[in-house]
Amino acid sequence: MAGFGSILHRLPKPAARWSRLFGLGILVGVLGGLAAAGLEWALHHGTALLVGRFAHLGSPEVLRFEWGVLLLPALGGLLSGLLIRWLCPLDAKGHGTDVFIRAFHRGMGRLQLRGPLVKAVGAAGVISCGGSAGPEGPTAALGSAIGSTVGGLFHLTPRERRILLVAGCAAGVGAIFRCPLGGALFAVSVLYREPEFESEAIVPSFVSSVIAYSTFMTLWGGLGHYTYLLSGAGALGFRSMVELVPYALLGPLCGLAAILFTTSLRFVEERVVPWTRLPRWFTPAVGGLATGALACVLPQVMDGRYLFIQNAMNGFPDVGFGIGGWALLFAGVVVAKCIATACTVGSGASGGALGPSVFLGGVVGAFLGASLQAFMPETFAANPDLRRALIPVGMGGVLATTMRTPLAAMVMVMEMTGSYGLIVPLMLVCVCAYVVGGRWGLNRQQVRGIAESPAHAGDMMIHLLESWRVGDVMEPNWSPMVTPDTPLRELVAQLRPGTRPVFAVAEGQRLRGLISVTDLRRIMAEPGLAEVVIASDIMTTQLEAVLPDEDAYTALAQLARTHHDVLPVVQRGSRGRWLGMLTRERIFERVREGVARMQTLMLEEHDGLKAIESEGRLQQLVMGVAPMKKDVIQRLIVPVDAVGQSLRQSDFRRKYGAQVIAIEKPDGSIQCPPDLDAPLVTGQRLLAIVPQPDGG
Repeated sequence: MAGFGSILHRLPKPAARWSRLFGLGILVGVLGGLAAAGLEWALHHGTALLVGRFAHLGSPEVLRFEWGVLLLPALGGLLSGLLIRWLCPLDAKGHGTDVFIRAFHRGMGRLQLRGPLVKAVGAAGVISCGGSAGPEGPTAALGSAIGSTVGGLFHLTPRERRILLVAGCAAGVGAIFRCPLGGALFAVSVLYREPEFESEAIVPSFVSSVIAYSTFMTLWGGLGHYTYLLSGAGALGFRSMVELVPYALLGPLCGLAAILFTTSLRFVEERVVPWTRLPRWFTPAVGGLATGALACVLPQVMDGRYLFIQNAMNGFPDVGFGIGGWALLFAGVVVAKCIATACTVGSGASGGALGPSVFLGGVVGAFLGASLQAFMPETFAANPDLRRALIPVGMGGVLATTMRTPLAAMVMVMEMTGSYGLIVPLMLVCVCAYVVGGRWGLNRQQVRGIAESPAHAGDMMIHLLESWRVGDVMEPNWSPMVTPDTPLRELVAQLRPGTRPVFAVAEGQRLRGLISVTDLRRIMAEPGLAEVVIASDIMTTQLEAVLPDEDAYTALAQLARTHHDVLPVVQRGSRGRWLGMLTRERIFERVREGVARMQTLMLEEHDGLKAIESEGRLQQLVMGVAPMKKDVIQRLIVPVDAVGQSLRQSDFRRKYGAQVIAIEKPDGSIQCPPDLDAPLVTGQRLLAIVPQPDGG
């Protein structure tokens, strides 16, 4: 770790920052892949041990009553409610992706690990007991929490912590869905209602998603395998323009199914649960009981492993339904799945809605295929695989709508199923479904676009500052400069009223230290020492320096962190040769100039802004950096009530709020340090440190 840190220290800071995020993205990917593999292992064994003993979830059978089918989902919901009640009662609100989105926009990138971890464990229990929920949302939240935790351990800035938060979500989704590219695109786009991307997080998200996918597949199934969703989808393709007709029907149908899904979930969350007035830990048990009752009619609603869709792709054995009967079965499963997921997830049980969205889309595609074959059998004459192809395309349509991620949904479905030949119908269906039902997306915490996100409130100013180098903004000729052996009296003689001087203590081109007003205030409090000290006695030697090729935003953050008014600028690779000083005031002036230029361009491009400019407020709206005003040097006359009294007798510092560091006599000579016991006279002037308000 030390060797890695030393390498980063020698890199330019932008390169060091991205190298650090790249390395931490790998760490987040490994941890996210391990978390997804652990959850997959629990679901694989838990489902076989519990709900798999009472129902064949992939079969088309209906109307079969089993006590295990009725009661197991209630037991899973109860255990989930108690687990949340005992271990994370304050972190219980929100589905997996919504929790991640809220942490990004309004939580400064902070997401505690405990809540998502408990919910992931609870989701494994709920799904294994037959609850209608998915593991993908909890895995996304758990990956996000891992990214946020790693960012906290390495003391990253909120901006960098948000990037790792997104990278963690990409790791979780990319691993559990076996779609590294789709997982990364999902994580950077699900934050917004409109098709926008969190561009800064793209590279770390790609890295973490690839590493998480590789880790997951190494532990679970081997690299190169598609997800367990569908088999044989790789041979499917788009063959004729005539096929656009059924796909054009599928898009709006997926949008309507997504609306039904979202409406059902909201109705249970906002109407049914508050109406029951049951304890929060108990409502998941009631929701599970309702899910179990539905499962006694249509056990497919308990399928959290997508077996029903896979069998629909491969072709069910002839059970005497007829093609119309299959269409009715698929339609019933769509409605029942919406209600069952609303009862499970909407009642507060652990689990996500991301997986059920994919399941619903597949069943909607199967329903349309069966309906068209029943009423328009000639549609499938040229392409017998068209009915099967509608299933993965339907997955993308509903996923694009519920999550408001059309591009990510296309890529995810192709990677999950290997159906790369369906890119054309996927584009059509995902966009049509998004247009029809995107307004009813599941994630409430999404904002419309980047402009509305609190995380991007200062983007314009940040981009402006990042476009400047320190070498272009610094002051190369720093006039308040003394040598280490300069006496205090000579140093004070160089003070100018109305300034906040920072003296550079230098020998040749080597900077030895800085002397600020704070240092002067400290030494003047000890009059005995002030008689004999020189610059090297009072200078601050623990200095943080910046390099000329760093950006002004990074340097400004360093100024804020160190609470200094200036930062020395040193040359790289020449033993720290001093080049000049970077000051808050200089950055402020450059920002003022930059904003003035942007203001001119904005007024040229947008006539509507002239209404604001006419009131002189436009520049105030876009200004974001102000110079810091603290203690300044002032030349004061002797107050009337202090004439004839000494500084000690008048208690000058407490009474007037100023610390006198020298007295200018009527003949122009300077007395430094001042005599605390000599009477003050009218003709004297007091050189003093006077505090200024921050906004003054």
